[in-house]
Amino acid sequence: MVDPNPDSVKAGKIAARVLKETGELVQPGEKLVRLCAHAEKKIVEYGGKPAFPLNVCINNIAAHRTSPRNDPDTIPEFGLVKLDVGVHVNGYIADTALTIDVDETLEGFVAATEDAFGEAIETLQPGVALGEVGKRIEKVIRAYGLRPIRNLSGHSIGRFNLHAGKSLPNVGTRGTPKIEVGEYYAVEPYATSGSGQVVETEHIYIFINKLDAEPLEGTTEKLRKYLRERYGPLPFALRWIKTKDDKVDLLEEFRTLLKHKAVHGERMLIEKSDRPVSVTEHTVFVSEKGPVILTRTD
Repeated sequence: MVDPNPDSVKAGKIAARVLKETGELVQPGEKLVRLCAHAEKKIVEYGGKPAFPLNVCINNIAAHRTSPRNDPDTIPEFGLVKLDVGVHVNGYIADTALTIDVDETLEGFVAATEDAFGEAIETLQPGVALGEVGKRIEKVIRAYGLRPIRNLSGHSIGRFNLHAGKSLPNVGTRGTPKIEVGEYYAVEPYATSGSGQVVETEHIYIFINKLDAEPLEGTTEKLRKYLRERYGPLPFALRWIKTKDDKVDLLEEFRTLLKHKAVHGERMLIEKSDRPVSVTEHTVFVSEKGPVILTRTD
């Protein structure tokens, strides 16, 4: 029988614990940057490393929002707060997310994605086409009177590779690959009362190295090399980078890295019609007998 790698199991347990503990800190007025710092510190404390910065996405913001340095934003009095935690142990990644209904007026959103995940897991069997899983997700979310987000999907996960090539759609889709034994997936149903699509904004808080980028010059080249050595192919945040040289303008240096395509910026995504978004996400290993959820608390 094929079993999940022990490091992936460890990463999953750490991710689940950190997500639960960070979720308990979510309350109106709490600074988002404090949540990010807490989660990322605990990941290391528990024996892992961040696979990406903690994402804290509120209401219509669907993905790719982490705190910049000195972020003034706080948890609102009401609405949906999404926390997305990524952990890796020796490159084996666990990716998990939850949605918190701050004032308990949007419980249907949370229930929709949780139930959709449960139905997806029943379908996530070896030999099943990924589009069939998406069909099951879509059916559940629509039963709640909501829409799945068509242009966000789950994804296969590889070692040091958060998006390993296969997409797991949140709607019924034809012509998709089949699920195979030994694969890892981030299964992440999204629900909204809006259009069911996300669009990019101009805001960039998360970056990824382009490992085939051409060498640059001076301080910018030193920064490029540092980022490659420190984070490799995994996402990182500008607030993680510090310098003792007061003459170095990190914002300007990152603009140069983006201009020369030495790094890629993940643009923040919002729901197209500015409606609330919820998500439930777990990392799942596919064994011969079916799915094994790696990111659930015991």
